[in-house]
Amino acid sequence: MDSLLALSKRIDQFSEWVGKWVAWLVLLSVLISAGNAVSRKAFNLSSNAFLEVQWYMFAAVFMLAAGYTLLRQEHVKIDVVSGRFSKRTQIWIDIAGICLFLIPFAIYIAMLAMPLVTNAFVTKEMSSNAGGLMRWPVFAMLPLGMLLLVIQGVSEVIKRFAFLQGMIPDPSKKQGVKTPEEEFAEFLLQKEVAAREAAQMGAQK
Repeated sequence: MDSLLALSKRIDQFSEWVGKWVAWLVLLSVLISAGNAVSRKAFNLSSNAFLEVQWYMFAAVFMLAAGYTLLRQEHVKIDVVSGRFSKRTQIWIDIAGICLFLIPFAIYIAMLAMPLVTNAFVTKEMSSNAGGLMRWPVFAMLPLGMLLLVIQGVSEVIKRFAFLQGMIPDPSKKQGVKTPEEEFAEFLLQKEVAAREAAQMGAQK
């Protein structure tokens, strides 16, 4: 299990690195969008390439960050049922969900997408819009994103088995995010502190 945890740590580090670099595409997309708007309004210059590269970047952010999102436990979960079980049962449900649904689904989608990517690359498929871009790079985001998701899924399974053996903390807890109970407790504390400060100020007057 120690060697598997070492592998999981390397996968997590890789997903973290990918996520942080992909995040810069959001800023780059905003800058390109702003530059395109300025050139169109001020100089009456524009190109479909500027519009399409923004779509490509959106696809890259959405797909390439899938593994990073799984690492951060930010994917949507339906906890109405599983939330009623013990933590160990919830972890077993996670393992079953990842092994039986997430990983097979991601592999299947990647297999379906690869012929589309290959055909677009071989035929040098271009956008039908005037001045548009080649298609295969954006098509490639789908299988690549699924691959990153599968890799991170393997890491998540390893961590959950390690948790069941008492080797690591709960891997299903969102990283750096407070629970609703913690947020509510902090709100009550802040409210109490504010009330005390107001009472002290009133007493001083």
